[in-house]
This record gives sequence, C-alpha cells and structure tokens, in this order.
Amino acid sequence: MDDYAAACRQELARANLPLASSVFFGGGTPSLLPAPDLASILEKTRRQPDAEVTVECNPETVTPALLDCYRAAGVNRLSFGVQSMAPHVLDALGRRHDPATVERAVAWARRAGFDSINLDLIYGGAGETQADWAATVDAALALGPEHVSAYALTVEPGTPLAQDRRRWPDDDDQADKYLWADERLASAGYHWYEISNWARPGRECRHNRLYWDQGDYRGIGCAAHSHCRGRRWWNVRTPERYLDLIGTSQSPQGGEEVLDAPTRALERCQLALRTREGVADGCLPDSADLEGLVTRAGGRAVLTVRGRLLANEVAARLLPAVT
Repeated sequence: MDDYAAACRQELARANLPLASSVFFGGGTPSLLPAPDLASILEKTRRQPDAEVTVECNPETVTPALLDCYRAAGVNRLSFGVQSMAPHVLDALGRRHDPATVERAVAWARRAGFDSINLDLIYGGAGETQADWAATVDAALALGPEHVSAYALTVEPGTPLAQDRRRWPDDDDQADKYLWADERLASAGYHWYEISNWARPGRECRHNRLYWDQGDYRGIGCAAHSHCRGRRWWNVRTPERYLDLIGTSQSPQGGEEVLDAPTRALERCQLALRTREGVADGCLPDSADLEGLVTRAGGRAVLTVRGRLLANEVAARLLPAVT
C-alpha cells in the first residue's frame, strides 16, 4: 500500500495539473488504505480553497482515528457504501457490515466534524421485499445525510451474480422501489438532480456534476480514467503494472479514444438528459411515444419520474441533427 500511494504521488507530480475544484477518492474501498497514505496523496493535489474532497468508505473500515486524520488532511465529504439496512439483503450482496455498523460510522463522522455525508443504497438484491427497501430508506433518512444515492442492482458479466439467475433482479420490482424511494425522499426534503441521486438543497455532489456536465477531469492510479476536451484515456488496470510503469518513469496510460464533434455533442445530451436540468427542447422529437416521459417548459425537456425509469429509451430518440 505504501508503494502504491507513492506511485500515485509521483503520477500527480508529473501531471502538473491546474487547481482542482473537487477531489474524489473512489473506485473501490479507499478507506482500506492507511489514512496517512491517503492524506499524503491528497497533500500532493493542487486544489481550490473551497474544493470538495470526498472519500468513499465502507462502514466497517472506518475508525475515529481514521476520520480524524481525514479531516485534518482536508477531506470534507464522505460517501458510505451502505447498500441496505436489512441484514439478510446485505448478506446476499456479500457485504460485511450490519445496520449498527452504519449507524456507528455515521456517528463517528459527525463527531469528527463532517457535515457533508452521502449514503449509497442499492435496491433489487435477492430476497429484498418492498418492506425491506422501505425500512432501508427510512433508516438511512434517520441518520440525516445531506445526500442519498440509490442505484438499481445490475448484473455484470463475469460476476457470481451473473452466474446465478435465481438472484437476478426483477425490472418491475426495481421500478416500484425507485418510485417509492423518489416519493419518500422528496417528502423528506431531498430533491432529485440526477436519476440515481437526491440531495438537500445546495448539497449536490460537485464532483459527479462535473461528469454529467462533460467536464474535464484527471484520474490518478491504476484503471483511473481521464477526460480533456473530447479526449478520454485510462491507466493500466492492475496495480502491479501500474507500479512498474511509474517506477520506471513510463506513462501508465493503457489506452485512449478521441470523440469527434458529433459524438461528443450526442454524449453531452445523453448525460444532460439524466439530470434535473434536462436538454434543449429541440433535442427530442415532438412525438406521441414520448408523452408522459418528458415535460417541456422554458425551452428544456426534462424527464418525468416515469421517464427516468425509461431514460435509455428516451435517450435513443435524441436527434443527431440538433445535438
């Protein structure tokens, strides 16, 4: 871990980046890294005075000392991978914590001075009833997070879930759970600003907004992705290769793609469609099959709650000539 943190610091130093508006430690379980190592990477970032600095944490991996170290280093936002507050659902998802662990982790975070906390939830796991999901959302809200992310469980090729059809989520069940969660979160004062994300007013995740606005970002570490003005590139996937390349003063880049203007414009609209601001009204045809899926006002087309359930279908109708 020390070698990996050192390699990340070297990559940062070589990059000579401009001041960052946000920093996000994610892509796994950064809280497994010793806090001083994470702090040493953050120290090498050049960032704006009011930059948002987030660390993703699994609840069972945090301690008061770790959180105190984060705060001292400049971390000001935490994202806890809660997933569920039903023990049997957590077990089906292969998670190691329990609801009490989540409650303790959030309490420690508040005690350490964090006033910006996100809770990540997943719905559609094997054996999860509507009552389980409702209890999960209510238990999460009882902890008073500033932000909630709720994602439908998806089947990824090559995973144990993909190999066991009995555990695959049901689309209609997930749709019902999404609609219930959206209504419950709205009644608690959280507004949706992206299909899977809700926040209290002014507490949206600035870093994620950067992705949805097709902004520029720089990824550091193995498998990290970057984007700059239509060019995307990514680092090699494995830590061993990454360490070897950095250690021999070579580029860790594993591949790249350059988007032409039409592709970039289409992608910008596909991303924007997922957000509360939507897309320019002219980007979507005025056709009957979109009735009830979007609202049109002020020159913008915005997904309705039903449209959010069918967002990919709506995105397929974006007009290339306009984008």
